[in-house]
Amino acid sequence: MSSNGDEAGGAEGAYDPRRQFAEECRSARELHPEAPLNQTQLAKMVRTSKSTISRVETCVGPIPPDLPARLDQVFSTDGLFKRLYEEITAQSFSKHSRRRMKLELRAIAIAEWSPTVVPGLLQTPAYAHALFREGDPRATDEELATKVRHRMARQDVLKGSSPPDFSVIICESVIRRNVGGPVVMREQLAALLTHGTRPTTVLQVLPLSAGTHGLMDGSMTLLTTADGQPVIYTEGIRSGAIIEEPSAVRNLSRSYDVLTASALSRDASARMIQQLMEAS
Repeated sequence: MSSNGDEAGGAEGAYDPRRQFAEECRSARELHPEAPLNQTQLAKMVRTSKSTISRVETCVGPIPPDLPARLDQVFSTDGLFKRLYEEITAQSFSKHSRRRMKLELRAIAIAEWSPTVVPGLLQTPAYAHALFREGDPRATDEELATKVRHRMARQDVLKGSSPPDFSVIICESVIRRNVGGPVVMREQLAALLTHGTRPTTVLQVLPLSAGTHGLMDGSMTLLTTADGQPVIYTEGIRSGAIIEEPSAVRNLSRSYDVLTASALSRDASARMIQQLMEAS
């Protein structure tokens, strides 16, 4: 994320959710119906510091992830600040990833196959940090922390009052690969076990003994919304694509169904994860 509004906005006059967030915060504070609020008063109401409010209103530095919801509560803005924060977060991702994230927010069902790493929606902060650190060894601690915050923010889609049905298949190699060291992996495996107990989540492991299948070339996410046809997101090391052509979606969906049949059951998957966690 850029550290100021001009950098974040790109072309002059372009819509900038970071600047919009700042302006909405300042406007809501100054036009507060009971009486105008100064930055110190607002900071007390949202349990933060005056300097944080000042930075938010001048587009300096990141927005604390818990602040948008508190602003919405104080100003009764019906999720305005939360929506703007989601847009700000999305700006740090590539164009194809931003579209995938918009679809995630509208999805009633998400089905995911991940052959190499724990899917982003299920990663712990430490696991995500280890991946980002390895992927960009020259990144500063602040840059890595920002990336981790943005990835964690994506997980809100599974935490609402009406989360989508979420089915995920991960390769056995994913839970055996020692990302970030034993402590990080134990925490990640424990998180997977917790996710697997949710009533809206089906978590399966594809054993290494499984044969050849139609999704060996990369990861895949099938997103279904209430008002549209299912679409598929595929991703490589430095690229990704949205697939909408009906016949291609149908063929890839069938490959996912076959993969589901080849994977371990929910209970057997949980036992394997538990055994690896205890052995690590």
